[in-house]
Amino acid sequence: MSVLEVRGLSVELGGREALADVTLEVDSGELVGLIGPNGAGKTTLLRSILALVKPRSGTVLVDGRPAAAGRPGVGYVPQRHEFAWDFPISVEDAVLTGRVGVIGWLRRAGVADYRAVASALDRVQLTELRKRPVGELSGGQRQRVLVARALALDPAILLLDEPFTGLDAPTQDLLTELFVDLAREGRALLMTTHDLASAVHSCTRLCLLNRTVIASGTPEELAGSEPWMRTFGVTASSPLLKTVGVV
Repeated sequence: MSVLEVRGLSVELGGREALADVTLEVDSGELVGLIGPNGAGKTTLLRSILALVKPRSGTVLVDGRPAAAGRPGVGYVPQRHEFAWDFPISVEDAVLTGRVGVIGWLRRAGVADYRAVASALDRVQLTELRKRPVGELSGGQRQRVLVARALALDPAILLLDEPFTGLDAPTQDLLTELFVDLAREGRALLMTTHDLASAVHSCTRLCLLNRTVIASGTPEELAGSEPWMRTFGVTASSPLLKTVGVV
């Protein structure tokens, strides 16, 4: 079942075409890697799905309904620099902010909200640090807070924007295992990443994007070099092709 349907999406930013006729689906149980060079429109696509960017044309449906800002069924993990880590709140309270759309502004969190936060912290192995100020966390711990913040919504689809950037190997392995488990449990995940080798290894499907979808398929279906060369603008001798294991 398709949780996310993007049809003919085109977006202009500052007079420049950022996305052109993008069509993409993500089904329940899929971990889809959104792959492309810098400036390819990956983050713009995520922001369009979140209804934070108005498209020039095309449609975005989440669970069969038009995309809308603040929809509870969509969990979003931004890049770490987008969160105010110097704000004086605990890990638990930071994760609780992810449920503002459910709780409502100026309303107090209830038992169900704190249970959702506790479950999310357990999934990312941060329960013991729940009372620690977020400003005291390491980079890897901060990334796990952002993942927990999105999971606290119990979303049907999870959007991940470069979740592995700057992480050490143990934290990256922990998060990769979590994302794979979430897909196996029936959630839909769409993840932008520059870690091509990891994406080929862990994702159920890859979408190669450079302002438009160049190719989409399982890692096995994208085992040829041509779509990768077109997406990244590289030659047949590029080390990038060895990184993703294509010939």
